[in-house]
Amino acid sequence: MSLRQTLASLPRDARDTLFLLAVIAWVIAPQAGHLPLWTSALAAGLLLWRGWLAWTARPLPHRWVLLALLALAVGATLVTHRTILGREAGVALVVVLLALKTLEARARRDALVIFFLGFFTMLSNFFFSQSLPTAVAMLIALLGLLTALVNAHMPVGRPPLAQSLRTAGTMALLGAPIMLALFVLFPRMAPLWGMPGDTLSARSGLSGSMQVGSIAQLALDDSVALRVRFEGPGNAAPPQSQLYFRGPVLSQFDGREWQATTLPGALNWSGRMAPPADLQVQGEPVRYAVTLEPQKRPWLMVLDATPDKPTLTGMGAFMTPELQWLSTRPLTDVVRYSAVSYPQFRHGPQRSTAQLRALTDLPPGFNPRTLALAQELRASPAVASGGTLALIDAALQRLRTGGYQYTLEPGVYGEHTADEFWFDRKAGFCEHIASAFVVLMRAAGAPARIVTGYQGGERNPVDGYWTVRQSDAHAWAEVWAPERGWVRVDPTGAVSPGRIGQFQRLQAPRGVLGEAMGAMISPGMAQRLRATWEALNNHWNQWVLNYTQSRQLDLLKALGFESPSWQDLVRALAGLVGAAALIGALWTLWERRQHDPWLRLLAQVRQRLARAGLTLPDSTPPRTLAAQARAHFGPSADALCAWLLQWEQSRYAPGSASTTHLAALRRQLRTLRWP
Repeated sequence: MSLRQTLASLPRDARDTLFLLAVIAWVIAPQAGHLPLWTSALAAGLLLWRGWLAWTARPLPHRWVLLALLALAVGATLVTHRTILGREAGVALVVVLLALKTLEARARRDALVIFFLGFFTMLSNFFFSQSLPTAVAMLIALLGLLTALVNAHMPVGRPPLAQSLRTAGTMALLGAPIMLALFVLFPRMAPLWGMPGDTLSARSGLSGSMQVGSIAQLALDDSVALRVRFEGPGNAAPPQSQLYFRGPVLSQFDGREWQATTLPGALNWSGRMAPPADLQVQGEPVRYAVTLEPQKRPWLMVLDATPDKPTLTGMGAFMTPELQWLSTRPLTDVVRYSAVSYPQFRHGPQRSTAQLRALTDLPPGFNPRTLALAQELRASPAVASGGTLALIDAALQRLRTGGYQYTLEPGVYGEHTADEFWFDRKAGFCEHIASAFVVLMRAAGAPARIVTGYQGGERNPVDGYWTVRQSDAHAWAEVWAPERGWVRVDPTGAVSPGRIGQFQRLQAPRGVLGEAMGAMISPGMAQRLRATWEALNNHWNQWVLNYTQSRQLDLLKALGFESPSWQDLVRALAGLVGAAALIGALWTLWERRQHDPWLRLLAQVRQRLARAGLTLPDSTPPRTLAAQARAHFGPSADALCAWLLQWEQSRYAPGSASTTHLAALRRQLRTLRWP
């Protein structure tokens, strides 16, 4: 016997229970990556246990067993999260409660509790992700829960799940306009919840610090970090070699790790940063809009250099003296902002200061050979006469001609990371190169620091947006020169010019699945599919996740409101919902009075008979219709006559007229052989 036949032979209670358990598993599954392992394992075990009880028709466990499991779940939540309140602890507890509730579903009231717990758990998925795949998965979950709810309200007979699914789909479609109105007009508010060590392998991405030499292998993370749309004719972007999106600036070094340093006096009592020293911009500005993915950091990624505050809705922003723009709170959702940058700029003091001299400090006892190399370069005639700029050129020339390599697998460095890079390994990715370069500059007496961020990007041919990925995370150097200020130097470009200019990325090794997909799909097709999918995600971010209150008010302005406010949004929403409710009530009243579904079904039979050559008045009762059809068509109308008599009995017999009988008659009519 096949699985389908086995499921069809199960009692209705068992079939409906298994369907509901499958829907609950679908609702819980996306949260497995955010829940503690014990929570996912316990929920899966409880659902499998309940499914086995339904399959084998065994009784439900005793209430004391459930109380013991509940106490265990609460205790484990307290041990894991130190509380049962808050987002993570609350969601974990709700998931376990939902699974436990399925083991005591003895009455209709218990089933309703399961349904509403399922709806709440479905919504809690959006606490962790508002992506398009999550939304699609939860839409499927919504239809599944509605199907189970509709099916629970059909207590008589064995209605097929397909019928309940059609009813649930109709309900969802009828509710879609109200859902759209709520999305468009419901006043946008701040989020109702908040967000509260490296190993020998890591994934590329941006971090607030940089630990050099502790990563043996770097895997390229192709997830999207930000999307950029440039303004102007054809959305033309600057050359890729100029696309430096500035992030944290690292100036404090302990021999192994680079960290950002907050400069004294940078932050005043108003919470705003002092303006950077002597920022001068020139040339044509670059105007663009950024869609930044959630990063749980306050960094606003903008191109070098951006003198004016990015246009950001709902939060403040300020600039540090190192030209980095920060928001006033961590970015836990997709954020969209506009900015104006000047690729040609100068910044920093023109003469040496105490703060600049502090940027020549190095920890004692580290990298003795690099210190000796720095003195050798400083003593050369070209550097002695040319100063800091000549020192930079000499170091870059050594990188170009010294056999250095840009690689994702440099191995683990020892204590003297700069020495190993310059003299032993001669291989690394951008953090090794930038760190060794800055150590060399400082050893030679030139103030220097590391700037991290993203470099480059690729244009999506589908929507015209530039996509910057985590694999584009980059580290470069800034060296201070008298009369010039801070000078950007990208030593990685000297080792691997394609990394900066033509933007040729190293490729991480593909696994077995990647090799199999590469054999099935051509690279061009895979690239087009990827571009289409990312464009679709970008539209979701732009029009759904970034539908802010300012866009709502712009919509009201387009509808004729002179100076709209959130009160106007509430009034417009209330009026629209009230009008929809009134129209729905009037339609229902008219439908009940004028269009009895039983009479509509009988009218379909009369129309079919008329097409077959037997035309009868609309007032002909079903018994007369059966007699006329038998007289006109003979024995070939016996099935139709039996159906008409069954319709009469189902419609007029006391207590028999129900939606279940009506649905059964509709199915029989579709399979009926006509004379």
